[in-house]
Amino acid sequence: MSDATPITESAVADAVAAATIAISDAADSTALKAARAAHVAEGSPLARLNGALRDVPADQRPALGKLVGQARGRVNQLFLAREAELSAAEETARLAAEAVDVTALGGRWSAGARHPLNLLMDEMSDIFVGMGWEVAEGPELENEWFNFDALNFDEDHPARAMQDTFFVEPADSHLVLRTHTSPVQIRSLLDRPLPVYVVAPGRTFRTDELDATHTPVFHQIEGIAIDKGLTMAHLRGTLEHLARAMFGDEAKIRLRPNYFPFTEPSAEMDVWQPNAKGGPRWIEWGGCGMVNRNVLRACGIDPEEYQGFAFGMGIERTLLFRNEGDMRDMIEGDVRFSKQYGMVV
Repeated sequence: MSDATPITESAVADAVAAATIAISDAADSTALKAARAAHVAEGSPLARLNGALRDVPADQRPALGKLVGQARGRVNQLFLAREAELSAAEETARLAAEAVDVTALGGRWSAGARHPLNLLMDEMSDIFVGMGWEVAEGPELENEWFNFDALNFDEDHPARAMQDTFFVEPADSHLVLRTHTSPVQIRSLLDRPLPVYVVAPGRTFRTDELDATHTPVFHQIEGIAIDKGLTMAHLRGTLEHLARAMFGDEAKIRLRPNYFPFTEPSAEMDVWQPNAKGGPRWIEWGGCGMVNRNVLRACGIDPEEYQGFAFGMGIERTLLFRNEGDMRDMIEGDVRFSKQYGMVV
């Protein structure tokens, strides 16, 4: 044992005592790691004593091995206990340092606002409530029958293709994200006694690319009136009242013949836009017409006794008519967009 540390009870006790002091005095995890390197790891006094066991006589090795092994075990237990103690203390200190008083008044606070699209939907709904109409809602995940079949869409109609409509898998579920709020009209005719005067605002979905005038998720407001003796004159009067309420007393509309599967006759509705870029002009606002007899039959209504009209227009489009802008601004969540319309809570 020329270079080996002699194994004696005093040498082992001294090594344990030095390790105990170093571990106990460690104030943080960094200091504890240094104490472990000095008193537990390779090269420490206990490690050298353990290495010296190979040079002791065989008859002394069991007793000395037990002495060194028990000493190393005590030191390791001290280290683990101190490590757990320091870890808990540091975790507590970290949580205290990162604590946030959620009841404290923020340093920067500004009032929020409802989105202009929601405000406009409510405004348009209120106009119809003032005329005695009801406001109805329906599911956004809709059965294909309500979204297409009951509205007289043929099976090969382009709107029923996947490039225009979001279908939900599996295909035999016949579920789609509604492409318009017209299904609410069908549900209203099935649920309510006649006559029916219902307006249906809500969110709709189509596979459009996002640009300045299109978005795959948008909002519509549609209306349907079913009663005895209704004509296109009632439809025009209703839409003119809506246009004046939206755009002022000087607003005017025009109806151009068109085709929709759910109305016959059908028309595109244009609104005069005096403030349009490039000068005043007519701009398409929505579609309308007398409810197709097939739609009435699908809802169990006798078309010989009852007639009706329906219409629909986009909320985003209406907002753009009233305020020049870009449809992409409406969905970016920038509060500055809402602020320009007034902070209505």
